[in-house]
Amino acid sequence: MDLVRVERGQLVLVAAAVIAIALIGILFAYLQLGYHPDVDRSSEPTGEEAVSFLDRSVHSAAAETAGEYGWNERAALVAAVRSEIDDDIATLETARIKEGVGYRIQYARETATEWDGDVCRSEPGKRFGDCKPENGIIVQERAGEAVLVAVAFDVNVIGAETRTDLKIVVTVGS
Repeated sequence: MDLVRVERGQLVLVAAAVIAIALIGILFAYLQLGYHPDVDRSSEPTGEEAVSFLDRSVHSAAAETAGEYGWNERAALVAAVRSEIDDDIATLETARIKEGVGYRIQYARETATEWDGDVCRSEPGKRFGDCKPENGIIVQERAGEAVLVAVAFDVNVIGAETRTDLKIVVTVGS
């Protein structure tokens, strides 16, 4: 009977082959589970994205309508502001549908009325003319012109497992 002598180098090669075969099984399990370490599926939408989007939209509408309407034309200003913002709202409401996030946005009449009473008449805004909330849009008389001061929204953010309801007022500056 002959003795088989195993050299140290051969032993290392056999150990490496065994480890490689074990790693192949781990690799297949990893691929089948679809694990991806930098995807956080636990985070639910908070509404911050909607707030910043609406903030930009309101400021854009204010810039588009500035100096265009007299105080007696404030209804036309409100209609123009809504026209500017409504397209952006429609875009936002469907922006993340594929990710399972939906937005429902409406103008907040009651919130606008509360804001008008709390801020427009008691803070630095009172140095100008009267403020009038109209359907969630607050305009103010300044030197005979109608100026957009704020827009109030009810925002519902619907995620896979949560729902967030927000009342926000985007102010345009005093």
